[in-house]
Amino acid sequence: MENFSSIECFVRSAEVGSFAEAARRLSLTPAAVGKSVARLEGRLGVRLFQRSTRRLTLTEAGQRFLDEVRVSFHTIQNAVANLASAEGSPAGTLKVSVGTLFGCLYVVPLLGEFLRRFPAITPDWHFDNRQVDLIGQGFDAAIGGGFDLPQGVVARKLAPAHRVLVASPAWVSGHARIQQPEDLRTCDGILIRSPQTGRVRHWPLTHRHQAQAPLQLTARMTLSDSEAACRAAVQGLGVALVSMPFALPYLRSGALLRVLPDWYVEDGHICIYYSGHNMLPGKTRAFVDFIIEQFAEQQWARHFSAI
Repeated sequence: MENFSSIECFVRSAEVGSFAEAARRLSLTPAAVGKSVARLEGRLGVRLFQRSTRRLTLTEAGQRFLDEVRVSFHTIQNAVANLASAEGSPAGTLKVSVGTLFGCLYVVPLLGEFLRRFPAITPDWHFDNRQVDLIGQGFDAAIGGGFDLPQGVVARKLAPAHRVLVASPAWVSGHARIQQPEDLRTCDGILIRSPQTGRVRHWPLTHRHQAQAPLQLTARMTLSDSEAACRAAVQGLGVALVSMPFALPYLRSGALLRVLPDWYVEDGHICIYYSGHNMLPGKTRAFVDFIIEQFAEQQWARHFSAI
């Protein structure tokens, strides 16, 4: 058991690059984690980490050892978690990352039903619009779009990630009719800055029959949040390009109208991400299956489609 504990301390420290952060996640002290790794190094007869006051980096031998033990370690850990589930039911803390507004609109409303089915699971949900390191930061799952897919992580598609052009009824009635993408050149644009890169992305528009055209909006303002862009558009401040899930409540209420409704921006898919290990913890499998079931039942893929 001491050997497994030392390997756990090593794997966690390697994944997060810090004895202190590994200790926090393991509910140990940094000194205990450091000593455990040192004992492992002594048994193996090799140095696994290069240590400095600022950072912790793997040696060549440490990287090779991590590559060899990480998959087996997670398999054993998941097997223990599954065996420990209460009366064979999924149990434990479920750490999930989801975008702030998307989570509030479409995931939190599912929480009650999820807990009714799986009362032994304790949600630990993090609302953040930035991509997380699913494995390195210890998340069981994440929901979002446009994630890089690192080794060991799989993605299941939930719905298309389309962006649409919207404006208030007052703005639409007060401006010349927008009939073609080139008509947008003279329109005030409400643009979204990426929380990941800090830049405004230049999107091509796609017609429902797959023709493409450049999107040329004059930037009247730049915001970092889709909900803020929708609220600015409701005030008649211009044309906003926003993700369909965020625009949907405003379109349904009539507070916003689509501009160029035959055109949209293709931005991949909204997915649920989780570890690709064969033996997933019961809590993670239960959550993944539940989310896929609920998205199908609510028909969010159809509602989120701009076509």
